[in-house]
Amino acid sequence: SYQIATLGDNVTKGRIARAKKWLGQRLRRTPGESWFFPHGLLALVVGLYGFKNVLPLLDQVRLIRIYLQTFGPAQDFSHLPAVFHIPGGVPQTIIGLVQLLMSAGLLLRSRFAWVVTLLLTALSLVVVLKQTPLSFIQLGIVFLLLAGLILTRKWFDQSTVSTGSFFSILSILLLMGYGIFGSFILGKGFTPPITSLMTAFYFAVITMATVGYGDIVPTTDDARLFVVSLVLFGITVFSAAISSVLIPLINERLKKVLTPEKRKMLRKNHYILVGTGTLARHVYQEFSSRNLPVTIIVPKEIHEPPFEEADEIVGDPSDGEILKKAGAMDAQAILALLEEDAENAFVVLAARDIGSKARTIVSVRSKASFSRIRSVS
Repeated sequence: SYQIATLGDNVTKGRIARAKKWLGQRLRRTPGESWFFPHGLLALVVGLYGFKNVLPLLDQVRLIRIYLQTFGPAQDFSHLPAVFHIPGGVPQTIIGLVQLLMSAGLLLRSRFAWVVTLLLTALSLVVVLKQTPLSFIQLGIVFLLLAGLILTRKWFDQSTVSTGSFFSILSILLLMGYGIFGSFILGKGFTPPITSLMTAFYFAVITMATVGYGDIVPTTDDARLFVVSLVLFGITVFSAAISSVLIPLINERLKKVLTPEKRKMLRKNHYILVGTGTLARHVYQEFSSRNLPVTIIVPKEIHEPPFEEADEIVGDPSDGEILKKAGAMDAQAILALLEEDAENAFVVLAARDIGSKARTIVSVRSKASFSRIRSVS
């Protein structure tokens, strides 16, 4: 039992270590750099500004709850509480909710979150300009946000399937909240009226799925506009989720079924290549033309030229166990040619941690990263 408990503790520690490594790679471009500046600071500012945009709704949550308890669902927007009649109130609230979600993506340097935040900030600028009287303080904050996003665009370079999955799930949850809350608030605008959250949930799912059984029908103009917006949002979000998550997974499964298994070579006195970009492809082709043994480390199986017959290891190249599996202890050299300087640096650190004596060749794209990577390699 002691050995089992020890093994369980080791597994837990290993998972924690991998989580810390993953966060380190996402929060920093290179080892030793700040995890907070500038992307963390920008994420904090965006989150605070999003919270400020949501405040009008939060201030009146109690009033909305009292209104619904007293009068029940409304028939149209004219019967709703004051927050729905503030100029730009509803758009600013929706923008604020999405900004709060995207601030987490900015902290992880997600390119997707950066693009969405940039578009939302531009939209927020339009809303602020249309408000009367014009708030110069709020206008200045929006301009500073736009400038900060544009100036720090190079920091937000993370674009992976896992990131797409994360934000797809967040988008679906936000859309579900919009559908349930909106259909319940405008419940009297439907026939039969929507008077419970369960009925609102049912209607939102059926509408977003574009099934439309016809058992609940919008009868007022505001309810019809809400249903149109819900259908459009649903098609957009689900299409994005399918294209960014399901299609890559299905393609990967098909490749595994249709492509024959690759041959494994004797991993000794060989070269380990990390990366599949343009530089890595040219290096691999040059090694192959000279009949030099090469093992590549990739995050997923690859069957595209020129790697279709390569000896490959699937896994995280900054994981010492993966490097050992690739034969790092007996390799002549490890070539870290990934797109990001931080990931290349972590590969070198992992090789040093396992005691590999192989030479390390690293691709460096940023001058600021050169001295740091040189110190670890």
